[in-house]
Amino acid sequence: MTQRSAPFAGRAAIVTGSGRNIGRSIALALGEGGANVVVNGHRDQEAVDRVVREIGEAGGQALGVMADVSSHDEVAELVRKTVAAFGSVDIAISNVGIRRKQPFLDISLEDWNAVLATNLSAAFYMARNAIPHMRERKWGRIIHISGFDGFWAQVTERAHNITSKAALHGLAKALAREFGGDGITANSVAPGAIDTLRDWSQYAHQEKSKIEAEIPSGRFGKTEEVAAACAFLCAEGGAFVSGQAIHVNGGHYMY
Repeated sequence: MTQRSAPFAGRAAIVTGSGRNIGRSIALALGEGGANVVVNGHRDQEAVDRVVREIGEAGGQALGVMADVSSHDEVAELVRKTVAAFGSVDIAISNVGIRRKQPFLDISLEDWNAVLATNLSAAFYMARNAIPHMRERKWGRIIHISGFDGFWAQVTERAHNITSKAALHGLAKALAREFGGDGITANSVAPGAIDTLRDWSQYAHQEKSKIEAEIPSGRFGKTEEVAAACAFLCAEGGAFVSGQAIHVNGGHYMY
């Protein structure tokens, strides 16, 4: 296998929330590229095991680790297990997110803290525990899966989600500035309307056919297309891209 066909050979990657949808496609893309991949989930062990098998059947190496990434201690243990299995953490992709539709004045303190813990603090915990290992090797890739609502705020009654998604990109910029000299890049990838399995009760305000008609590309995006953006950022060809937001939305919104 050549460097061109295995751009991530010798690298260890953690992808949180990778039992399905976008996270699954990212994990598969990195595994296909030669990375040793840690597949993470919180509740669905079967889904995590399935992705691990998919990577293995394609000739890659993968490990499933269950962890609630809204807990710092569980993220620290996730990183520890990755280093124990593969010797390092070179790629850290924070993909977990919850999207609650709630009028602002109905958002309780518990609701607010739960969304920010999952969507934002989890990315901080991952970076805080992974960066020391990246600095040792003078190479690292950090990617936060954000969302276009964090840039355009087009959906009402999602103040906690919009705030956390916007903050993810702010965190990526701060990390890019501070650790660029250590060979570490940090970026956010903001998917637009992507065809995924989801809880449609949280999207009752959005008519799928109407959204599709607004997209210049004329269709919803594929999870593999988000994964391709991540793969580019993780490869050597993406080494000079840092502190940026990569929007994968078919031209739906332009920034």
